[in-house]
Amino acid sequence: MLKIFRKKYSPEEQKFFSFLRKNRLFENLTDEELSQFTPYLYLRKYKGNEVVFFTGDPSQAVYIIKSGIVSLNLDIGEGFEKLMTMRSGKLFGDNALLERTKRIYTAIVITDECELYVLPKANLTEVMNDHASIRAKLMTAFGEMYNEYMSNLFQTYKSSLGFFDLGTVYSDLKL
Repeated sequence: MLKIFRKKYSPEEQKFFSFLRKNRLFENLTDEELSQFTPYLYLRKYKGNEVVFFTGDPSQAVYIIKSGIVSLNLDIGEGFEKLMTMRSGKLFGDNALLERTKRIYTAIVITDECELYVLPKANLTEVMNDHASIRAKLMTAFGEMYNEYMSNLFQTYKSSLGFFDLGTVYSDLKL
């Protein structure tokens, strides 16, 4: 179907869409597709050392960093091991795309201030249910990210001479 009357987006909206495309999940969405999410992106301010979510919390939202830095940490005993540091434009909490998931790491603000766009899972699910093409693009991007995570895990495992029993990773999976 030819769209003769395509919506025009303001320079500010286009700048915001470019910002959203900095992350892998949204990089292949059109302006029109990204506009479906903008009413549901809530800007929230965090302070230094504030926890965004803990390991084991229900996955209720996806987060995109507008400003500041967030550390993603694996809980080890009484402490944390840093997995990665996320900066402006980056997205975390992506397992909220899946139903009935819990957080597998803790996210902590490590700068004095941080601004995050919060996309609640309910709104994300609503957009995906209403727009099959958006759902397909998001799930393809999520699958590619998962594949990259697994490839990195296996490469690290091989290069470290197998510091743990990799078989335990797959022993409880329902394949």
